[in-house]
Amino acid sequence: MLALPVQNPARRAVALVFSLAVILWTASAPGQGSVMQTATAEETLTTMRAKGTFEVKLSPLEPYNQAADAKIGRMSIDKTFSGDVVGNSQGEMLSGGSPAEGSAGYVAIERVTGAVQGRSGSFLLQHSGTMTPTSQKSTITVVPGSGTGELEGIAGTLSIEIEDGKHSYDFEYTLPSDP
Repeated sequence: MLALPVQNPARRAVALVFSLAVILWTASAPGQGSVMQTATAEETLTTMRAKGTFEVKLSPLEPYNQAADAKIGRMSIDKTFSGDVVGNSQGEMLSGGSPAEGSAGYVAIERVTGAVQGRSGSFLLQHSGTMTPTSQKSTITVVPGSGTGELEGIAGTLSIEIEDGKHSYDFEYTLPSDP
C-alpha cells in the first residue's frame, strides 16, 4: 500500500489522487497508448478554417428562476448553417444581466449536425459571452470528445460576426486525417 505522510484526511486524499496520477502516467510506455503519444498525435493535426453564414431562431423558454428580480432568461436555439458548414443545430441558452444598463452575460450549449467541409457527423459547441454598453466578448469552443461520425476528434473555436442583421461564422478547427 502507498504510505502518505499527510495527516489531514482531505489533503491525504488529494495527495493520493496526485500520486496515483503520477504512477499511472509514468507506467504507460510510449507506443502503448500513453499520454505522451496522444499529445504527439494532436501536435500533428493541421488547423483548418470554415466560413459561411447561418440563420438563427431564438425562442423564449420558461425560466428556472421565477423571481421578479432574477433577471435570468432561458431560450432555445435553432440554427441553419450554410457555406463550409452545412447543417442545423439545436441548443439552449441561459442569459442574465441588466438590459436597461446594456450589460448581460450568457452561456449556451448547442449540438451541430451536418457536414464540415464534406465530413459528416455532429459535435457540441459551448458558448460563453458578456456585453457592456461599450464592448462584447464571446468564446465558442467545440466540447472535447463530442464529435461523432466523420467529425470524431474535432476540436476548435468558432467566432460570430453580425453585420446588418446577418450572421456569419469563422470556424477554426482541427480533425484527424482519417475520417
